[in-house]
Amino acid sequence: MRPQPDIAGPTTVLDDAPHTQHKAPLWPGLLACLAAALVALGIQQLVPGLSALLVAILLGVAVAHAVALPRSLQPGIAVSGKRLLRLGIVLLGFQLALDDILALGWGTIAVVVAVVSAGLVGTVLVGRRLGLTHGQSVLIAAGFSICGAAAVAAVEGSVEREDEDVATAIALVVVFGTLMIGVVPAVLALTGLPLEVKGMIAGGSIHEVAQVVAAGGIIGGGALATAVLVKLARVLMLAPVVTVLGLLERRHAGEAVPAGAKRPPLVPLFVVGFLAAALLRTVVPLPDLVLDAAHLLQVLLLSAAMFALGLGVHVSMLKAAGARPFVLGAFATVLVSAVATTGFLLVA
Repeated sequence: MRPQPDIAGPTTVLDDAPHTQHKAPLWPGLLACLAAALVALGIQQLVPGLSALLVAILLGVAVAHAVALPRSLQPGIAVSGKRLLRLGIVLLGFQLALDDILALGWGTIAVVVAVVSAGLVGTVLVGRRLGLTHGQSVLIAAGFSICGAAAVAAVEGSVEREDEDVATAIALVVVFGTLMIGVVPAVLALTGLPLEVKGMIAGGSIHEVAQVVAAGGIIGGGALATAVLVKLARVLMLAPVVTVLGLLERRHAGEAVPAGAKRPPLVPLFVVGFLAAALLRTVVPLPDLVLDAAHLLQVLLLSAAMFALGLGVHVSMLKAAGARPFVLGAFATVLVSAVATTGFLLVA
């Protein structure tokens, strides 16, 4: 198995000088990514309902195509694309009160498990038929089945993949998830379903948490709260999915791992932190001020990470990837939406 780089994101500038990487300071790139995250948060405040993470990704893509970044920024940018993202995922656990998710009912939870499972398995199988690599198929499957770009970045350390596969999967999440913000409320408006059921379908179908919030707000009424809870239940599936993928990758690697080489982690430390944060939120009555601060810091860190990952998305790369990843993204969107809609209509 080809060994994976220690850091994710746009690292190609450093590839020709591996022995000098440890000497380069991290703070210029880190500050640049955090500054971009603050800009994204500011735009979110000006345009309510707009995702700061989405803005950060698009800002990264725009900057990557507009200017040539100094080499001095690259180490911090690369660290932002992985380390800040993992810290953000840990803080994401504070959004999950497990008792609130259990209150959805076992029928709803079963549908959520079915959505994630069918989305993962179906997308990987179709990706194989389309001739995509296993790693690229898994990344797209995770992003569309669980929680968008954050899931892609969380899973990439558990599978063998190219850096371009990560950027392509994130770009697909942005494209299809943004389309779903308008499509899902418009289609549901044609039905006579109760608002709660509409919220369940939106939360079970749309890729990013922020995209679900935007769509739930368009649907209106009590749909938003239900949509967010269902979506957070999908986010909770990130922990077992990353663990299972790590186990499968270790088995797949087998004797192919050279002596002394780093094996894929079974349970990454950030997944443990994510679960610990969710458990703490559930059993300890944390003040609203603490939860609000954790949420703000989580959005800031994830936005900085998304900006760093957006810097690695190039139109030329997407053209080189061809139409097959887009076909798989469209299939995954339809599959996840179909399973969610069917399941929630049955349990409603």
